[in-house]
Amino acid sequence: MPRQVVVTGAASGIGAATAAMLTAQGDEVIRVDQRNADIVADLSARGGRAQAVAGVLERTGGVVDAVVACAGTSSLSPQDITVNFFGVVEILEGLRPALAEASAPRVAVTASISSTQQTDPDVVAACLDLDEQRAVAIAQKVHAEGRGNQLYASSKNALARWLRRTAITDEWAAAGIPLNAVGPGVVCTPMTAELRSSAQGRAMMKRAVPSKLGGWMEPEVIADVLVWLVRPGNTHTTAQLIFIDGGAEAVVRGEEAF
Repeated sequence: MPRQVVVTGAASGIGAATAAMLTAQGDEVIRVDQRNADIVADLSARGGRAQAVAGVLERTGGVVDAVVACAGTSSLSPQDITVNFFGVVEILEGLRPALAEASAPRVAVTASISSTQQTDPDVVAACLDLDEQRAVAIAQKVHAEGRGNQLYASSKNALARWLRRTAITDEWAAAGIPLNAVGPGVVCTPMTAELRSSAQGRAMMKRAVPSKLGGWMEPEVIADVLVWLVRPGNTHTTAQLIFIDGGAEAVVRGEEAF
């Protein structure tokens, strides 16, 4: 019987590539996105997240073998907080009971090399307190001050920290659900298309993500690791953020990361 795997953000980019790989290996993929998906939902809003969870539970009969959370935005606005952090966390928490019903449940999420960059600590703290109203209010202030570029990094930093905190809890680890993340560098997806189209944008990305191996990558490179993380054979890897960035994270943080 094929595994039932949920992929959010499945209409494009890393999510689409991941869904295609999972389908090719025989999994039944339930695609979630704002358009062109099995379950159409807006993950920036609580109602949309609840709608997505309900749709998945109905479609799967309450048993989910894996979730790959790829849905995300890089709007440099408060939407980055609502989608990239709360849109992931609420979906995973909503589907956790269905994951616990599976024989070998697995979860992987898409973080970012941006999690190592400058953040707004108050936004991050509000996210980790799971206070969306406060997080959005602070994010609106940050955006109004012209610091919108910190919001994407803040959302991914908070997500990575939530994962490290959550993956080792009884609700996840003791329930046998590995929870991991990938941290991509620059991926050739619609999200980065505008920056990649100009010399100024390309120079900015090279400064922010100083890749030493391979340069920019296609979404299939990230998808391959996500598929590995949710395979049944991954029995002991959890609470990890795997950077797929050509060594950029090591350039930025060096030995001091340890």
